[in-house]
Amino acid sequence: MNQTDNPFYESLHETALKAPCSSGVYLWRNNQKTVIYVGKAKNLKNRLSSYFSGEKALKTQLLISNAVSIEYITTTNEYEAFILENNLIKKHSPKYNIQLKDGKSYPVLKITNEEFPRVLKIRQVKKDGSQFFGPYPDATALESFIEAIYKIYPLRHCRTFKKKNSPCMYYHIGRCKAPCCGKIDKRTYSEFIEEIKSLLEGKGDESISKLTQMMKAAASELNFEKAARIRDGIKALTVMQNQNIVEDFNSGDDSDYIGFYREGELVSFTVLKIRDGKLLGRDNFQTVSLSEDDELFEEFAMNFYTKKQEIPPRIFLSEEEAEAGSHSFLEKYLQESVDADVAVISVQEGGIPDNSIEKKHKALLGMAKHNAHEDIIRRMRERGDFPAMEELKKMLVLPRLPQRIEGFDIAHIGGKFPVASLISFWNGNPDKKNYREYRLKTTDGIIDDFASMKEATARRYSRLLNDKKELPDLILIDGGIGQVNAVDDIIKSLDLDIPIAGLAKRDEEIWRPHASKPICLPKRSDALRLLQRVRDETHRFATSRNQELRTKENTESVFKELPHVGEKREKILLQTFTTLENLANAEESQIAQALHVRAGEASEILYAAKTMWQKQKDSIERKKEQIDAELGTGAEQKKNYESVLAEFEEENSMHVADGGAETSGHGTNGS
Repeated sequence: MNQTDNPFYESLHETALKAPCSSGVYLWRNNQKTVIYVGKAKNLKNRLSSYFSGEKALKTQLLISNAVSIEYITTTNEYEAFILENNLIKKHSPKYNIQLKDGKSYPVLKITNEEFPRVLKIRQVKKDGSQFFGPYPDATALESFIEAIYKIYPLRHCRTFKKKNSPCMYYHIGRCKAPCCGKIDKRTYSEFIEEIKSLLEGKGDESISKLTQMMKAAASELNFEKAARIRDGIKALTVMQNQNIVEDFNSGDDSDYIGFYREGELVSFTVLKIRDGKLLGRDNFQTVSLSEDDELFEEFAMNFYTKKQEIPPRIFLSEEEAEAGSHSFLEKYLQESVDADVAVISVQEGGIPDNSIEKKHKALLGMAKHNAHEDIIRRMRERGDFPAMEELKKMLVLPRLPQRIEGFDIAHIGGKFPVASLISFWNGNPDKKNYREYRLKTTDGIIDDFASMKEATARRYSRLLNDKKELPDLILIDGGIGQVNAVDDIIKSLDLDIPIAGLAKRDEEIWRPHASKPICLPKRSDALRLLQRVRDETHRFATSRNQELRTKENTESVFKELPHVGEKREKILLQTFTTLENLANAEESQIAQALHVRAGEASEILYAAKTMWQKQKDSIERKKEQIDAELGTGAEQKKNYESVLAEFEEENSMHVADGGAETSGHGTNGS
């Protein structure tokens, strides 16, 4: 059997490679759209990719040869994936789960039906009069909980209860009260068991609150031993409880949770279906629309909710959509058009009361929106963002389609740790292997965004010229006309012809070099959305790197070079003044108070700081003058720029972007 003979093999493989790196559940379907296998994964991309690499077992070959599509549902954590997988298997009874799974069920906790009961972890429930709690998706957490219970409560360990004359080792180490030897009466032992049941019977915050009241009551009665047991039991219970949002949400409740995500005209809705208190599945609804967000739910309701018997009594959506009018519309439409009595409930995005039920409402809506976002990512990747690029070419009058867009942004903290980020988009999507970062040299310690942009772009494009590498179709600057003109000066000095645009944050205006007024695109413009994505990514990338450098360099401060300053005083100065500039501009009394030193020592520290700061400013000014004033004209400009920037190239800090859901990689060259 050769599964590669399947005409859908390549599309299946591509789906696996493009899956997100989050936890979730995946479903294989055949050509009748029947689910033939359901699996769970801590990392969807790794798990699905494994089906198409290495030596494949016969069962795997059989699965691939009969499949035409793969779907997946992302979850917040792997425990939710465990439960969701179980629910979906029960719902669909997939053909290949019997052959491909080991058949294990989730463990439960058993309190045995004996005169002196034990607490056990089991997988097969037998009706023998014992009490059962669970199931629990995390077997390790359950084992840890039971272990903690046996440390807190002196329960018997022996498998068979027999009367004895002398107790076993557990009695001598304080881990058992030896009921086999009559060392504890049944009433006291039963009290231990009832306390353990109290730990297990409640749910979430309600259980913790009840147990806390029991603990306080025991303490007020001076029964400190019992109070301590309950306290330790609460700790063990907290460890075991996971904030699972896909199981036993509200017993017997049927509800839908609706989330959506959009990129320009592309819109994806996700509906998470809760049936009998369990998350059984997800429906995606895709559309192309230029409607405003508050109108999108009208399109959704009329296309998705068409049969009364399939509509649950409760539909949840975020408060954002409810405020936009979708709340009242949805109820009215479903009641009048479909004759369905439905309560449409809005959940506040933030600041909700701290209780487990509302937390789960919020978490389910977040999960729905996340799945809708993943669907948009897949759709964008499949088609490329060609409509946006076509519109951008037309609106900016570009000579060619902007397939390669490079964006720049500057990040610093009061002029300290200035970093320029370079990000690259290819066909409208991030190309993270071509991300770069620049530690800026000419503006370290001062705030000059124009000079920072000049340095970053000069280093980037002089390198590309030297290495004879491909140039971008468009350069996007995070800023207005000033930054755009500064970069344009650099591009012209290098004798290059690369289109430049700037996107100003305040009004989302697009600036071209030396323009008298900006270009303003409609809010729903595909071209504007693409520029916003590039701009936002440059800002994220620059800011994250700046924060890393600040943390790193704070450990090696220039303050330690000052007189009377050792390791302890260095930390105080760093915490109080942060930068050398702040210290140089401080008052002598501030330094004396911060370090608890006399006026004479404070004066010497201040004088040294002023001297060091002046040297740094002089050095920076010389470098700026060298770059801004030493440029020649004509053919000399490029040569002079390369000479001036040579000293910086040795210290270039080029790094590939931090790993994302789509790409992770490692660059080999600075640019």
